[in-house]
Amino acid sequence: MTDKIAKRNKTYIEYVEKVSPSTNATHSLIKAFAIGGATCVIGEILRNLLALAPSIDDKAAAVYSSVILVTAAIIMTGTGVYDNIARHGGAGSFLPIRGFANAMSSAAMEFRSEGLITGTAVKMFNVVGPVIVNGIVWSAASGTIVWLVSVIASL
Repeated sequence: MTDKIAKRNKTYIEYVEKVSPSTNATHSLIKAFAIGGATCVIGEILRNLLALAPSIDDKAAAVYSSVILVTAAIIMTGTGVYDNIARHGGAGSFLPIRGFANAMSSAAMEFRSEGLITGTAVKMFNVVGPVIVNGIVWSAASGTIVWLVSVIASL
C-alpha cells in the first residue's frame, strides 16, 4: 500500500514540475527590488514635496505621504492595477504599507456580496485583526525590554 502511495506521490510531483512555470530567481529578485524601491522612492518624493509646504512639518509630511500611498494602493486594488503590479513585482509589491492596504481592500471587495457588515467588514477585519494584535503585542514586548534595559543600566 505504501509503495502505491509513494508511486502516486512521485507521479504527482513530476506532473506539478511539468506544468508549473519555471521562474528565474535572479530576475524575480531584481523585479521585486525595482518595484519595492520605486514605491519607497515615490514615498520619499511625496514626503519631501509635502514638507516644502510651510504649514506641514516633517512628521506630518511623513504621515500624509503614508496616507497617500495607502489610498493609492486601495484605489489600485479596486481598479485591478495592483494585481498587475503584484504579478510583475512579486514580494516587492507587498511592502508593509501597500501590502496591508491591498490585503484589507481585496478582502473587503471579495466578500462585499455577503453584505456590508457580514461580508465586507467581517472579512476585512479578519485580515486586519491579527496584524493589529501582533503589532500591539510585539510593540509592548519590545517597549518592556527597552524599559527593563534602561532600569538595569541606571542601577
